[in-house]
Amino acid sequence: MIAADSSSLIAYFSGNSGKDVDLIELALETQSLVLPPVVLCEMLSDATMPANMRHSLLLIPVLPIFDRYWERAGKIRATLISKKKRARLADTLISQSCIDSKVSLITRDSDFRHFAMYCDLIIA
Repeated sequence: MIAADSSSLIAYFSGNSGKDVDLIELALETQSLVLPPVVLCEMLSDATMPANMRHSLLLIPVLPIFDRYWERAGKIRATLISKKKRARLADTLISQSCIDSKVSLITRDSDFRHFAMYCDLIIA
């Protein structure tokens, strides 16, 4: 399994190219792509999203939320904030979902590098 962030999913659905887009294509072909719940929410928040794209997203499995998820997410966010690193709430929740499920994250958002450096997130 491998998870995708909305930055890479948007690039994929927009027809952009890049290593992240290639990874998404491969993960879709091998049926190994999963979405953190927050990513699905972010993507579905686009009111102008075409119906076929919405349908495609809803076919991708969503990572579970495990017990004490919110506590662990608060802890990793506090870790980054204490180090004066950017820790947006959505990025924190996405990172925690991936960490809990032991899956790497496909992303083009450089803000996730701090979660990788200090919190055990694996970036694909």
